[in-house]
Amino acid sequence: MEAGKCTGCGMCMEVCPHEVFRLEERRAVIAARDRCMECGACEKNCALGALSVSKGVGCASALIGSMITGGPPTCGCGDGGSGNCC
Repeated sequence: MEAGKCTGCGMCMEVCPHEVFRLEERRAVIAARDRCMECGACEKNCALGALSVSKGVGCASALIGSMITGGPPTCGCGDGGSGNCC
């Protein structure tokens, strides 16, 4: 999040399915990072480019990968990158 680019339009709050953002002093802030599922809706809908999402990392990617492959979720954390941390 590049706070200097944010104008407080609230679009990120509107499109985020997990209420990750809130407004503080007329700017969006990340209020609940652990709720983020890396869908990228906030980034795609931010007209000013104040947000970026690193897709394909973390537990959201691991859970989707496990659904596709039928294996356990592996997100690269835990025991040397092979842990089942989700």
